[in-house]
Amino acid sequence: MNLTSKHAIAIAVFMIALLAVLIFVMESTGSKKPDPNQPHVELSAWLADWQWGDGLDEFRQITEGLTSLQAFAVYFDDKDDLHLTEELREALPQIVEASKQSSLVYVDLTIVNDVILGDGTSVQKDPALVTRLMATEQSRKKHIDNILAAVTKYDVRGVEIDYENIRSEDWDHVLAFYRELYERLRPLEKSLRIVLEPRAPIDKLKLPEGPVYVMMAYNLFGNHSGPGPKADHAFIADLARRMDKLPGEPFIAFAAGGFDWAESGKVASVTAEQAAELSQLSQEAPRRDAGSGSLYFHYTDDNNVKHTVWYADHVTLAQWIDDARQAGYEKIALWKLGGLGQETLKELNRY
Repeated sequence: MNLTSKHAIAIAVFMIALLAVLIFVMESTGSKKPDPNQPHVELSAWLADWQWGDGLDEFRQITEGLTSLQAFAVYFDDKDDLHLTEELREALPQIVEASKQSSLVYVDLTIVNDVILGDGTSVQKDPALVTRLMATEQSRKKHIDNILAAVTKYDVRGVEIDYENIRSEDWDHVLAFYRELYERLRPLEKSLRIVLEPRAPIDKLKLPEGPVYVMMAYNLFGNHSGPGPKADHAFIADLARRMDKLPGEPFIAFAAGGFDWAESGKVASVTAEQAAELSQLSQEAPRRDAGSGSLYFHYTDDNNVKHTVWYADHVTLAQWIDDARQAGYEKIALWKLGGLGQETLKELNRY
């Protein structure tokens, strides 16, 4: 063997040894090779004021998988002014502080057209409120001034508008509001997200460029109907086709948990954890519906009333997210943190 060959062998041995050391260092420090099969998803989630403690605990467990958090909700009082509950006032500083632990997570304020009346009762998704707020340029300006004051006061990235049950005759004014609000937020470097219901006539609307749009892919069944899944594969596919008309890169929103329908007519919302607990009262294990990926079961309560429960678990959410990805949508919004369960948290951390 000549000298050149010996040098070549020595160099090869050195490179192999160096590679082994590098692999050992990567494994010992927790680094991982990129997984080509790992789904790429941009994930956001809502955190509701009535469940902010549990929601914040779950938020801290999946901050690496989230890019934004929507603090739900800012309501209205009976004078059409913005109203934050005591729970949200207590929660917001902690939510914002938790988000600052990660440079990748931003917080938005979600405003919904629910009215809290003076006697403590509420009107949910009030279309008349939207009509009043949007009626004139002056009413829209007053509303936008109030929104900007709240966004600045609470040190959040931006605002999310979730106005539902919009009357057909109000849409032109609502579109003007979207444009005007976006133009007011932009110089302040604040963002705007807009939530759309599945029934919103997006094929007929000229939605402004700039805001980020979120399509709700849930409420197929709920407290307005008999038993069934919050969404199914056909419903998601149809919405995804309609979403192609939306400007920019929209989010598609899925809802965890489900509903409990009693034969008495009462319908109650349940988290995935609550549904799993209720399933212990069933004589049979929950079954998975092929058309939606959701679980369902029946049980009888202590008063001998029969119930039917449908809910989404981590497997369901994974299927729905895959439906969205197959349709070309990789921005996912999740309703909501709190009561998701460890398996769902693990699933979300995959993204």
